[in-house]
Amino acid sequence: MGYRFFRVEPSFWDLFPSAVIGVVIARGLDNRRNADRCSTLLVEAASDAAARLGDQEMSAHPAVAPWREAYRAFGAKPAKFRSSIENLLRSARTGSIRGINPLVDLYNTVSLRRMLPCGGEDLAAIRGDLLLTRAVGGEHFVPLGMEEEQPPSPGEVIYRDDLGVICRCWNWREADRTKLTADTTDAFLCIEGLLPAGVVEVRAACDDLAGLVREHLGGATVTHILRTGDGDLRFA
Repeated sequence: MGYRFFRVEPSFWDLFPSAVIGVVIARGLDNRRNADRCSTLLVEAASDAAARLGDQEMSAHPAVAPWREAYRAFGAKPAKFRSSIENLLRSARTGSIRGINPLVDLYNTVSLRRMLPCGGEDLAAIRGDLLLTRAVGGEHFVPLGMEEEQPPSPGEVIYRDDLGVICRCWNWREADRTKLTADTTDAFLCIEGLLPAGVVEVRAACDDLAGLVREHLGGATVTHILRTGDGDLRFA
């Protein structure tokens, strides 16, 4: 069996040369453990994030504004396509955050604590190599919780594998096919940074997430930080 890799393609680095992509590979976890505790951590993080936000205009917040600018850079309207961190902070402010499953709750906890986008995919559902790239346009994509296709536009930043798009508009909407479930045992988790957030901030967030996963869900974790010019990351 051949190896599989996570690859950040030049078309992405050309547009975002200062971006930092953090990856946590978690294996052998139990995503049915400590559900109540993980949900509590999420609620606490949401309450704290809402307090830190105060009444500041969301679009101008330092954790949100760089992502709005990034979305404009690849042609997405940020008022329509909101980054995952903006969506999460808006939910925290309105008190509408709810637990999903322990692993998702943990990465959302870290996202709120660090105010960085976090996401995750079930490694067992990924086919072939995993790419962070820009869309040709029309690639297969069915959003989380839906059945109808919503393909990306040309030039849009996407995560994809051999079967299609895994996440559209960089971190806006994940695919239903690779979602984390109670049965997930191996996961690809990512944390993304744009200036002013850099390597230090992304690495700290990855370490936070990896520690929470090991503590509450068991298993083993390995963390990687990718920057411009780094080679492919082997994940299987």
